[in-house]
Amino acid sequence: MSNNVDSHRSPYANFSGPNLGYVMEMYDLFKTDQDAVDPDLAELFRNFGAPQMDDSGQEAVLAQGSQTDLRKVLAVYSLLEAIRSYGHLAADIYPLNDRPKDTSRLELSYHGLTESDLVGLPATLFLKNVPATVENGLDAMNYLKSLYTGSIAYEFAHLIDETERTWIQSKIENGDVQSNLQEDEKKQLLERLTEIEGFEKFIHRTFVGAKRFSIEGVDTLVVLIDELMRRSEEAKMEKVLIGMAHRGRLNVLTHNLNKPYEMMFAEFAGVPASPFLPKDGSLEVTRGWFGDVKYHMGALHKGKSGMNRFLAYNPSHLEVVNPVITGQTRAAQENTDSPGIPKQDTNKAYAILVHGDAAFPGQGIVPESFNYSRVRGFRTGGSVHVIANNTIGFTTEYYDSRSTHYASDPAKGFEVPVFHVNADHPEEVLAVAKLAFEYRQQFGKDVLIDLIGYRRYGHNEMDEPLVTNPVMYNEIHKHPTVRQIYGQRLVEQKLMTDEEVKAMDRSVNATMQEAYDHVKEESADAPQISNATPEVVQAGLPRDLETGVSEDRLRKMNEELLTYPTDFAVFSKLDKILKRRQEPFNGKGKIDWAHAEQLAFGSIIQDGKPIRISGQDIQRGTFAQRHLVLHDEKTGEELVPLHHISGSNASFVAYNSPLTEAGIVGYEFGYNLEEDKTMSIWEAQYGDFSNMAQVMFDQFVSSSYAKWGQQSGLVLLLPHAFEGQGPEHSSSRIERFLQLCGENNWTVANISSAANYFHVLRRQSKILGSEAERPLVIATPKSLLRHPLVGADVEDLTEGHFKTVLEQPGTGTKPEKVKKILFASGKMAIDLAEKIKDGEGFDYLHVIRVEQLYPFPSDKIKEIVARFPKAKDLVWVQEEPKNMGTWSFAYPFLEKLADGKDISYIGRIKRSSPSEGDGASHKKEQNRIIEEALKK
Repeated sequence: MSNNVDSHRSPYANFSGPNLGYVMEMYDLFKTDQDAVDPDLAELFRNFGAPQMDDSGQEAVLAQGSQTDLRKVLAVYSLLEAIRSYGHLAADIYPLNDRPKDTSRLELSYHGLTESDLVGLPATLFLKNVPATVENGLDAMNYLKSLYTGSIAYEFAHLIDETERTWIQSKIENGDVQSNLQEDEKKQLLERLTEIEGFEKFIHRTFVGAKRFSIEGVDTLVVLIDELMRRSEEAKMEKVLIGMAHRGRLNVLTHNLNKPYEMMFAEFAGVPASPFLPKDGSLEVTRGWFGDVKYHMGALHKGKSGMNRFLAYNPSHLEVVNPVITGQTRAAQENTDSPGIPKQDTNKAYAILVHGDAAFPGQGIVPESFNYSRVRGFRTGGSVHVIANNTIGFTTEYYDSRSTHYASDPAKGFEVPVFHVNADHPEEVLAVAKLAFEYRQQFGKDVLIDLIGYRRYGHNEMDEPLVTNPVMYNEIHKHPTVRQIYGQRLVEQKLMTDEEVKAMDRSVNATMQEAYDHVKEESADAPQISNATPEVVQAGLPRDLETGVSEDRLRKMNEELLTYPTDFAVFSKLDKILKRRQEPFNGKGKIDWAHAEQLAFGSIIQDGKPIRISGQDIQRGTFAQRHLVLHDEKTGEELVPLHHISGSNASFVAYNSPLTEAGIVGYEFGYNLEEDKTMSIWEAQYGDFSNMAQVMFDQFVSSSYAKWGQQSGLVLLLPHAFEGQGPEHSSSRIERFLQLCGENNWTVANISSAANYFHVLRRQSKILGSEAERPLVIATPKSLLRHPLVGADVEDLTEGHFKTVLEQPGTGTKPEKVKKILFASGKMAIDLAEKIKDGEGFDYLHVIRVEQLYPFPSDKIKEIVARFPKAKDLVWVQEEPKNMGTWSFAYPFLEKLADGKDISYIGRIKRSSPSEGDGASHKKEQNRIIEEALKK
C-alpha cells in the first residue's frame, strides 16, 4: 500500500469547463462585494486567492462539460477542512475515555452530503496521491478521518505561515506520523515501560509514605523524552536541557539522565548518595550545603556520543523554571569569545519544557516565556514543550482549572502547533515526539505535545483522591497501566507470551532489589550529611580587590566610543550630548553615571569577560542616560560603539526586552548559570518593577547556591530614590532584598558615586567563574544620574577599588567637635551633601555613606566611629518609611558597634505605601528629614 498522499495542490484543480468558468465569474464578483458570493465560495477565495488553471499536466478531475454539482464540490472542500481543523475534537486522546467526543462537524449531513455523494466522487478530489486501498471519495474521507481522529490529534490551522501548515499536513497525510516499530523495538519499548512502572512500584512498596510525586498515568513521558534524545543525538546536538516540575521528575532523572538506582534509593533512605555516583564521570550532580528535597534536584549526564543531557534544578513553584532553562539554552548555543554579537548556533542545544496541565494555562510565566521565544535577544530556535497532562490539578478538576477547552490552548495565541496524544499509546507517543523534533528543526519555533494521561494516586502518594474526585478515581482504579495495556497488545500480536511479559516485570524488580541491597550494605556506617556553611562561602569576597584602569587605556577607549563611521549619522541632539563625554579627559566636568558604566563595560570586555545586559528600554536607558546602541537618524541602522573599541576580547550585547520581569530575570539567571564567565545584567525600568520577579529572587537568585550548589553572578540594577514620583516609581523595595541576605549569598549596594559604580562592576567581573562568585544587587539612581556630586574624575577610575563606605567630604575634619554621626546611602546621602556643601558650620557632625549594605561593612564603620570619641549619637537617615528601606536591616549591626552610643532613626514614619502621591507632599517631608538630621 502506498502512503504517498498529498492534498496540497490548489482546490481549483478540481474544476474545469463550465464549473471553472462559474468559479472565475464568482471570484470577479467577490473582489467587489464579498457578501454577494456564496459563503463557502467566499471562504475558498479567502484561503486560496484567484482561481487558476491547473498547469500540472494531469488529466482534469472533472472533464469538460461535467454536470457534477458545484455545491457538492464546495461541500467536500468544507468537509475536508473540518476534518483537518476539528478532527481533534473527535479523536481518541483520553485514556479514561471520560470526555465527550464532538463529531458534529465531521458528519456528512452537516455539510449537506451523503455517502452516495462521496462514492460517486473520485478519490483525487480529496487526495492527490491516493493509497491503493482507497477507491472513491468515501474511502478517501474515511482514510483522512482515521488520520485526524485517532490517538493522535492535531491543531495547526491557527498557524499564519502557510508553509508550516502545509508541512504538517503533508507529514500527517503522507503517513509520516505513524508507528513502524520492528518486533525487537516493540519488545524494547515494553521493557522500558516495565522499568518506568517498576521503579515507581518499588519505591511505593519499599519506602512507604515517602513523597515522590510519581509519574504513573503519564509513564510515556519518559518514552517521549527518550525519543527526543535519540533524535537529538542523530542531529549531532551538543546539549539538551530539560525543565520540569516535580511530578515524574525522579523517573526522568533515573531513566532519561541515567542516575543510578542506588543513588535514588540512597536519597530515599536518607544516606549519602555520592558513593554510588558513576566512577566514569558520566553523571554530575551538585548539592548545596542546606540542600533541597530530592524531587527538586537536577543532574547533568555526559553521553558517549558527545551529547549532554541536563535536568534543571528548580523549586515547586510550577513553571518558573521555563525562563531559566531557556536562558541556559541560549548560553549553550552561543560563542562569546569574539568582539561584537555572540555567534549563535541553534542546533547546538535546545530545551524540553515539561508542564503541568493545571499550571500551563494558570501560570503567567508560561505566556511570558512563549512571548520572548522568537524575540532576537532571547530566541533559541524553538523549545519542545510537553504537557504531562494528568487532567487534574491537585484536587481541582479541569472545569474549575481553566476557561479553555484544552490545557494547551494558550500556546495557540503564539502560533505554536499543538499535537495531542493518548499517553496509553506508546508507539504513537514516539511518532509525535519525532514530528515535534522535526518541526523544531525545520522551522526554528516552539512546538507543543499535549501528552494526555491521568494521575494514578493523589497529589502525593498518601493522599486519598476519592475524597474529592470520586468519579475520576473510580475509573482510574479500574484502568490498567500502560505497561499492562502494551504488554497485552504484544501478546495479542503473538510477539510475546504472557509469561514472557511477567518474567520481564520480575527481572526489573530483581534489578532494583539488588541495587537497594547494595545501598544497605554500603551505607550501614554512613556519616550524617552536614548543613554547615562551607568555609569558602563564609570567607566572602576578596578584600579591596584592585579594579583601576590606566588613564591611557580609558582615554583611548573614550575616543573610540565617540568615533563613528563616516556614513553613520547620529541624531544631532544626542551627538552633542555624547560629545560632552570628551570633557572630563580635558580637565572639564565630571564622568557621570552612564559614562562610568560604559567605560567599565569596555574595560571588562577588553579583559575577556563577555557582557549581556537586558531589560525594558535598556539600550537608551529609562532616563535617556545610557545610549549603548545608537541609531542612524536617516536609515535607523544600529551602531554599538562598544563593538568597535580596540583590544576587545569578548562579546557585548544590549537587548531591549519584552515587557516581562519574571521571565527575563529568570532568563538572565539561567544564561549566567550556563556561561558563568559572562556578566549577565538585568535592569528594571524602575526598581519597583522587580516586584513582578520576586519568585526569581526568592527561589533562584538568592538561594540557588545553598540549595543546589549552583553559583550565580547575575547583576540586578534597580533604579531607586524618592523624588516625588509617587508610590510606584520611588522604591525598589530594597528591604526585600536585604531580608533575603544570609551566608554571604549576594551583595546588596545603594551607591552614591559613579566611581564606586565603575569599581563595583569591575569587581563583579573579576569574581565571575570563581569560588567568590555571587549575585550583585544595586539600587541605582534616577535624578542623580547626571548630578555633579555623584560624578567622578578620571583619576577616580584609574586606581583603587570599590569602597563599601564613603565619608562625606567637609565633615569630621575636627574629630573632637563631632557629637553626631549620620549614616545614609544612595540619594539620601547626596541630599544631605547638597545642604552640607563644604562642611562649614557642621563641625558637630560627620556623615558616613554606606555604599554596600550587605555584607554590612561593620569593621570599616567601627574604625571610622572610633575616630570620634565624643560622638554620642549614631543616626540612621533614610527617605523610605521606617518599616521599609535599610533601617531595620542596619540596626542590629549598629547596635553591635555602638559601644554605648545612642542609636536613632530619622526618616518617614511607618507607612503602608512607600511614598507620598504628589510632589509637594514629598518635598515637604523630604525637607523635614534633612532638617531634622542636620539639627545640632
